[in-house]
Amino acid sequence: MRWAREILVVEDGSTDDTRSVAETGGATVLGNHFVTIGLQRNFAIERAASDWILVVDADERGSPSLAGEIAKVLQVPRFDAYRIPRQNFFLGREVRHGGWESDRPIRLFKSTLRYNSSRVHERVEVSGAVGDLNAYLVHEPYASLDAWFEKLGRYSRWWAEDRFEKGKRAGIGSVTVRPPLRFLTMFLIRGGWMDGARGAMLASMAATSVMAKYAQLWAMRVKGSKD
Repeated sequence: MRWAREILVVEDGSTDDTRSVAETGGATVLGNHFVTIGLQRNFAIERAASDWILVVDADERGSPSLAGEIAKVLQVPRFDAYRIPRQNFFLGREVRHGGWESDRPIRLFKSTLRYNSSRVHERVEVSGAVGDLNAYLVHEPYASLDAWFEKLGRYSRWWAEDRFEKGKRAGIGSVTVRPPLRFLTMFLIRGGWMDGARGAMLASMAATSVMAKYAQLWAMRVKGSKD
């Protein structure tokens, strides 16, 4: 991302060499107490000098082609926000099916826009139409299975807390029925089987994630009824 006019990195008390690596790469490092991912991003957006923001996560990589397309689009922008496709990899190989091929989050937008405060699946709040870029971000969300399992408990809890606060509840039926449905949808209907063993593994992991989320939400309801 060295082609960006300004690079801001937000971190919360990291104990490794994140700060020094980022600063060596030309970034300005901002420290902020973590509440949600969206609020961390908003913290940086509010301090950015540019009128346009490009959000890139630590597990993503830009490219010269993306830089060129952004420069061209911003000469005469037609929208306030743009989706950028992600080329997703899992354990060293690109995943082309199962829903991952349609992964196009909003990542380029005017600096007046902000993320919502959702703990999971945070999104930019945009009114009106959104444009689409063709150049992509390279995305490798899980460096290892250990990394995925580490995130599973945290993200499933955040997801359940968001919904519980909004009055959502889950019964045992959601815990038992939704996971196999998610596997069938991802592996069969959306073609995950065409990615071979990785497709089967990712569909299984998605089903496990669904089970964990609804189990957390069910447990909150049970605990609440006891209280």
